[in-house]
Amino acid sequence: MDLNNIKNVYFVGIGGIGMSALARYFKANGCLVAGYDRTPSPLTEKMAKEEGIDINYSDEASVIPEAFRRPEDTLAIYTPAVPQDHPQLEFLRRAGFVLHKRAEVLGLLSRAGKALCIAGTHGKTTCTTMLAYLLRNSSVGCNAFLGGISANFGTNLLIDRNSPYIVIEADEFDRSFLHLNPEMAVITAMDNDHMDIYKNRGNLLEAFEKFAANVNKGGLLVLKDGLRLENRTVSGYYAVGKKTDYYVDNLRPDNGCYIFDYHGKKGDIRDIKLGIPGRLNVENATAAITLALEAGATADEIRKSLPGFRGVARRFNIHVNNGKVMYIDDYAHHPREIEATLKSVREIWPDKKLKVIFQPHLYSRTNDFYKEFGKSLSLADEVELLDIYPAREKPIPGVTSQLVLDNISVKSRLVSKEKVLDEMSEPQEGIIMTVGAGDIDRLIPEIKTRLLKAG
Repeated sequence: MDLNNIKNVYFVGIGGIGMSALARYFKANGCLVAGYDRTPSPLTEKMAKEEGIDINYSDEASVIPEAFRRPEDTLAIYTPAVPQDHPQLEFLRRAGFVLHKRAEVLGLLSRAGKALCIAGTHGKTTCTTMLAYLLRNSSVGCNAFLGGISANFGTNLLIDRNSPYIVIEADEFDRSFLHLNPEMAVITAMDNDHMDIYKNRGNLLEAFEKFAANVNKGGLLVLKDGLRLENRTVSGYYAVGKKTDYYVDNLRPDNGCYIFDYHGKKGDIRDIKLGIPGRLNVENATAAITLALEAGATADEIRKSLPGFRGVARRFNIHVNNGKVMYIDDYAHHPREIEATLKSVREIWPDKKLKVIFQPHLYSRTNDFYKEFGKSLSLADEVELLDIYPAREKPIPGVTSQLVLDNISVKSRLVSKEKVLDEMSEPQEGIIMTVGAGDIDRLIPEIKTRLLKAG
């Protein structure tokens, strides 16, 4: 596959965060781009209305535009999140297309430059976006394929024709990250996840071992302290508050955020301010600073730019804060992520009542972790559970949000989306959080409007 000769590109599942970044890349490089997605979203609407990308929402193959029905001049890319028996995929196969996974194409693009890859079962999106932000605000620059919408740049794709570096979120789902060949890599976490794919922890760890082995000879591999790989030499470990190869200490709270000192093999940077809240984000910053320095950013550039980092859409975003009620939205969908997020809230605002509205993501993940979900959600004062968001999965008998509810030790109940919105029309106090990776984010604008109206 020679990407330089591609004229037309069709995406099956174009609305996914990784797929949309690829679609934008090919569009920016002069290709004709179109694609299918299950339902409209703010992202697909923006791509269609503002970026000229033709998007359809019908499963039927008949809606594929004529210009994209010829395998001789069209590249067809799909996401494993779309079922293999999807009518559009079946049509493309019958028409003679060689179907390419998103990860395969991203891997080819990554080998065109120096890939800086962030992997891990959680933390990678913020860490990746922070690294890209630091490099873009330095003399080094970078291209980037991000796993979320950067609040600073308003996009998940960055293009820099003058920089050899490509910052990439390395996704472990479906072993996608094994297509990448990093020049430098970070692993933030290796908790059990995607067990529908991996089946057991041994297979998951084996995949991370293989990812680490793909780091180019002479490249850099940095792990969060506490993680271990059996068959790979690690360049160093990073931590917060513990002396390792790369670490930060002297943490000082500053209006909900932190000021801290960084120490690493490239030297120290003192009195750095992080512009977003959460101790977990200090950890992400430690990894991002490490790779930015290794890529050539200076200490002064990092110290100057980091306070301006505004985070990623759906990662601890504060939408309302009027002194009476605060509304935060977060993408957390794994028990460890939820635990870290709620602990951050408790640390920053220890005296405020915390209510969490959680939408479980995937039947398989709920079945694997319902006890752990219950324990982590019990860090709140009150929990409301929506139905499970199925994504690519069919229901599993007996697996519902009730399993999670039965393991929560604080006030909790099952609710509908309509009930959630009705409640927001009444005056609220304390902190309200919406949490989850499904379509719970579609509620954000209405929740925000009702909370502000209710006072």
